[in-house]
Amino acid sequence: MSFRRDTITKPIFSWARGVLPAMSDTEREALEAGDVWWDADLFTGNPDWSKLLKTPQAKLTGEEQAFLNGPVDELCVMLDEWKIFWEWRDLPQEAWAFVKREKFFGMIIPKEFGGLGFSPYAHSEVVRKISTRSIAAAVTVMVPNSLGPGELLMRFGTKEQQERWLPRLADGRDIPCFGLTSPEAGSDAASMVDTGIICKGVFEGREVMGLRLNWHKRYITLGPVATLLGLAFKAYDPDHLVGDQDELGITVALIPTNLPGVEIGHRHLPSMQVFQNGPNWGRDVFIPLDYVIGGKERLGQGWKMLMTALAAGRGISLPSLSAAGAAYAARTTGAYARIREQFGISISKFEGVEEPLARIVATAYQLDAARRLTCAALNAGVHPAVISGIMKLHATERMRIAIDDAMDIHGGKAVIDGPQNYIGNLHRAVPVGITVEGANILTRNLIVFGQGAIRAHPYLLEEMNALADADRERGLAAFDKAFWKHVGHSFQTLFRAFGRSWTFGAFALAPDAGDATPFYRQLSRYSAAFALCADMALLTLGGALKRKEMLSARFGDILSELYLLSAALKRWQDEGRQKEDFAALEWCMATGFKTIEIRLAEILANLPNRFVALILKLVVQPFGARVLGPSDRVVHQCAGLVLEPTAARERLTPDLAHVDDDSGFSRLERAFKLVTSTDAIAKRVRAAHIRDWKDAVAKGVITQAEGEQLAAAHEAVTKVIEVDDFAPEALSPIYKKTGDVHQFFQELGEQRAAS
Repeated sequence: MSFRRDTITKPIFSWARGVLPAMSDTEREALEAGDVWWDADLFTGNPDWSKLLKTPQAKLTGEEQAFLNGPVDELCVMLDEWKIFWEWRDLPQEAWAFVKREKFFGMIIPKEFGGLGFSPYAHSEVVRKISTRSIAAAVTVMVPNSLGPGELLMRFGTKEQQERWLPRLADGRDIPCFGLTSPEAGSDAASMVDTGIICKGVFEGREVMGLRLNWHKRYITLGPVATLLGLAFKAYDPDHLVGDQDELGITVALIPTNLPGVEIGHRHLPSMQVFQNGPNWGRDVFIPLDYVIGGKERLGQGWKMLMTALAAGRGISLPSLSAAGAAYAARTTGAYARIREQFGISISKFEGVEEPLARIVATAYQLDAARRLTCAALNAGVHPAVISGIMKLHATERMRIAIDDAMDIHGGKAVIDGPQNYIGNLHRAVPVGITVEGANILTRNLIVFGQGAIRAHPYLLEEMNALADADRERGLAAFDKAFWKHVGHSFQTLFRAFGRSWTFGAFALAPDAGDATPFYRQLSRYSAAFALCADMALLTLGGALKRKEMLSARFGDILSELYLLSAALKRWQDEGRQKEDFAALEWCMATGFKTIEIRLAEILANLPNRFVALILKLVVQPFGARVLGPSDRVVHQCAGLVLEPTAARERLTPDLAHVDDDSGFSRLERAFKLVTSTDAIAKRVRAAHIRDWKDAVAKGVITQAEGEQLAAAHEAVTKVIEVDDFAPEALSPIYKKTGDVHQFFQELGEQRAAS
């Protein structure tokens, strides 16, 4: 071993140390935050499917289910989205009081501190359900349970901090927010200029060691109403009062917003969404050191703390909202397409409508599958950093596509705003999800593969740590061990990828999963191809790969597809291999395989080392990109899942918030039930070439009762198709003086003529 190390490994070690780019403390902390999970299996090129299938399903306890059926439903009754964003520009006061009283802000806080102590899956289910009633309410509820003071205090706070603040957060005495984004630093949080200087000062009448803070934050959700601000800033110790370093690094602290120097700004209006959001400032705000989350020992550790805690927001809240949006789009768009007629037939019969409708349906199936699988990991105590990035990116992006498709199928119904428009505000809200908690452009191009390649790879992080070891001999020994394991792994992956690619995955490992078994084989094939190409890209490009953002994005897309498709297969298995749902699974698989093959072709076409690219093409894609996506048969069957009141439709769109009122959604649900229940009657009337139900009754084609059922269905459809209109003075204060728009313009014309 020493001969190998000294004669072969040592020169490689010296070369690699010379070319390895320097890694900042911020980059290292981000990489080391969180855990790896199924993403690590995918990176091996030979995933252990039994591990995935044995993962316990995420389930609710009786107490959590009772909360969904009780307080969550009660809250939904209080919410009227049109009034919230058009008239009130806020949640109604009764809703604010209710969420505090029922501890919606303390869902994740343990019971010992007065919270509900719910699981990540319960948190997800609550956000999901409220999202289908009101975006503003969902955001209001999810933020205190995601990245913020509560999450950070539970993980990193001192016992004294937990006992002081968590009960107040749980029962709503304090409303939290978290200040991370600065005007100078958005996704690049490490560039923030917000500062905290270690010094002595007077706090509550006594001199203590503390921090003098100056900051400017914006886009802070709940900021305008928060009483407790979690703040990220860079800490400095120029007088060396706590150590020998001048720059301590990013730190997080608790700031009661009533402290002198704290200034809460006016509200932002993000894409016309009216959840509380706004800027704040701090000017020479002094806090004692025990307001630093985790105390003095946590000075400078804020970035790692934030990256670890970010899994909640990225892995739970936004994916829950996105999955809810896709399911809501599937239910409403399917119902609308079923009841809406053009040219004498339901528009759901048009293939041009079936194609986007199938995309909505399959997206809803896949996003909820991925949401459940991610929650299962979180329930088990895993905090998967890479998977959380995948979820945030792809859940919000795919929701955007689903909502756009829904808008297209609804046409003018979804464009004209008003109380009866049940989808327009969701369309406006999409850019918010795309932007927050890390812009999707950054996540796709830098984070998913950039972080995944290092964290999830079996040996790369070990090698990097060995290369960075200040003790050269110890580093060489560790590198020698990891490097040769890596070499052996690469050869195994090469032969595995070659065999699976040339045989189209026919002999790849797969569990006995009935009709879905071939899908596992293909994922095993693509996992091997991905692992081999990733290894070769890292070998030939080294640290330069992180600057090849388009290549990194394509690798990230493949890793993301592998995870999302794994989740869809897991859902199919967990739900008992429902044959009626197989079309949705087929659509997901065909579309995902097409994306993987296209991305592999793009990588091979753009890899700078053309010799390596040629070899890889012969190994992993000898016949080119061959998958064309879902067939017309699959599209037709997939779209059909939401066109009838079946168990499959309920599985696809479970437990959406439904209030029996006169809202657009309620009207649609009633019309859908009436139309589908009278379908057989309507067919008899059409077969007799009769247009009026009364004529059909008179001619004995249908009974009087059946005719009245048809009339009720027709009236219900008419109410759904209606769109809102408004008096001029209801839309603009300009017309309130006259109350008559025609008179207003007549007087305006006379004034111009006179002048």
